[in-house]
Amino acid sequence: MTARNARLHAFRSDLADARLEGEVAADRFVAGRPARVSAAVADIRKAPRPDVGVNTQALFGDDVLVFEDVEGWAWIQAERDGYVGYVADTVLSARDHEPTHVVSVPRTFLYPGPDLRLPLSGQLSMGSAVTVTGAAETRGTHYALLPSGEAVISGHLRPLGEPAADYVAVAEAFLGTPYLWGGASGFGIDCSGLVQLAMHMAGRQVLRDSDMQAATIGEPLDPGPDFAGLRRGDLVFWKGHVAVMTDPETMIHANGHTMLVSREGFRGAVARIGYLYGGPTGFRRP
Repeated sequence: MTARNARLHAFRSDLADARLEGEVAADRFVAGRPARVSAAVADIRKAPRPDVGVNTQALFGDDVLVFEDVEGWAWIQAERDGYVGYVADTVLSARDHEPTHVVSVPRTFLYPGPDLRLPLSGQLSMGSAVTVTGAAETRGTHYALLPSGEAVISGHLRPLGEPAADYVAVAEAFLGTPYLWGGASGFGIDCSGLVQLAMHMAGRQVLRDSDMQAATIGEPLDPGPDFAGLRRGDLVFWKGHVAVMTDPETMIHANGHTMLVSREGFRGAVARIGYLYGGPTGFRRP
C-alpha cells in the first residue's frame, strides 16, 4: 500500500474514500456525498469532539465531500484544498445554487433585506462563495440579493473567475486581523491560512499547512547569506511558520507574537524568532 497523508486523503482503518481503494487498507470504501458549507465558518477538527482543537476552517460556499455522518459529526474532505477532518453536520447543506461571486473584502455583513439599517442576519469572510440572484438599491447603496432573501453590499463582491492581481496586496488587507490557530478567515487567521486565502483570491490554489506550502509552492529560493535576493511576494519559512515579503526588507505574517496579522522588519524578525525557534528553514518564490 502507498503511504498517504491523512490530512489530504480520507482514510481510516474502518472507512476510506472509494477513490483510494487498492491504495490504502480499510474495512469499507464509500463514495463521498457532495455537500456545501452553509455557515460563515466551519471548524475542521482532527476528531469528532468539540474539545479537539481546530486544524483549519472552511468558508461559506466551500464544496466538500461527506464520507460519514454520525452523531452530529460529518467526516469530510474540502474540495478546494483537499483537507480532511470533522465538522458539525449543522454547517453543511445541499449544493442547491451554483455560486456566482466571491466576497472580496476581509469581512462583510448579511442583511435580511437590501437596507443597511436592518438588524444583521449574518456575516461572511473574504473567500466566501455566494450566488447572486438579483440587485437592489436603497438610498444610493447597492446590494446583491441572495437565494435566502438576504442582501450583501454589492461592492464587497467580485464575480468568480476574476482573481486579484497581487496576492501580497490581498494579504495586506488583513493587517490587524486577530491571530487564530487553525484560522482561515477574515475573523481570525493563522500564518499559513493567510498565505492560502490570499493566494486563493489571486486565483492560485495552494495547500493549507506551512510544511505543505514549504514543499510545494513555487520554486526554492536562495536569497544569499545577507538575504539580498528577497523581493515582494517571496515566502519565508521557519519550522511551523511562514511569512510573506512585502518588499526586500519587510514581511507580513499572522503571528503569535502580536496575535495579529502584522508587518515586521525581516531582519528583526529573524533575530526575534531565532532566539526561540531557530533561523529560517527555507525560502520559496511563488
